[in-house]
Amino acid sequence: MRLARYREGSTVRPALVDDGGRLRCLSAVIPDIAGAALLPAALDRLRSIDPATLPAVPVDAPLAPPVGGIGKIVGVGLNYRDHAAETGLALPAEPTLFLKATSALAGPDDPTIMPREARSLDWEVELGVVVGRPGAYIPEECAPDHVAGYCLGIDFSERDFQFHRGGQGFKGKSADSFAPLGPWLVTRDAVPDPQALALRLSVDGVERQAGSTRDMIFPVAALVAYVSRFMSLQPGDVILTGTPAGVAMGMKPPAYLAVGSLVEASADGLGRQVHRIVAAP
Repeated sequence: MRLARYREGSTVRPALVDDGGRLRCLSAVIPDIAGAALLPAALDRLRSIDPATLPAVPVDAPLAPPVGGIGKIVGVGLNYRDHAAETGLALPAEPTLFLKATSALAGPDDPTIMPREARSLDWEVELGVVVGRPGAYIPEECAPDHVAGYCLGIDFSERDFQFHRGGQGFKGKSADSFAPLGPWLVTRDAVPDPQALALRLSVDGVERQAGSTRDMIFPVAALVAYVSRFMSLQPGDVILTGTPAGVAMGMKPPAYLAVGSLVEASADGLGRQVHRIVAAP
């Protein structure tokens, strides 16, 4: 099952994606794709609905992030072997975690805002894991039961802010628009193996990243279990699981994004994102 959220004026509404790719409004069924709506029983209820009985959404409706009420976005750094190699860093013994501010959330086609003072804006295509069942100290073998589904994400990063502006890297990860998600939340039952998904990203039509989740150092189940040792996981929380090789920072010389650059990303079964880089107001 694929779920989405779309904008109707200043209101964001939930939707189900039918077999033809058309959005069907869920507003009469649930208030949002958030919180309790992500619990297993609630998702089972949505699966029982015939999409043809729901109102069709205009095809030009702009999309919002596919999950609402996100409490936290947990990023995982250096989780692909080839990405570690291109950055010249040793493989981590444990997952490297950081947080992205929820104010960085954006839709799959929203512009990406170049912050003032930015000079090294980078891209990272990622698999996003959306939590459905709450928990803490989750055993790894039980971790899949806590996943509502998956989405495409991009971890935009301002490298100068991240590495050279003092403190931890949080400030390089959290500018407005730096966490676009979507277009869909694809429920766990519709993703047979999260460790067998191809990820791709291009800049101005040139492919920069072409990797697979099979190359993760710490797979999805291990990450869910690990994060839950340090903080409880709640429905709607998102874990961004790292990026494969091909980021601007790893190029010689680096070729960072500029105002006007066009970033396109995709993942098997999870859809596609398109972002134009624009200057901060």
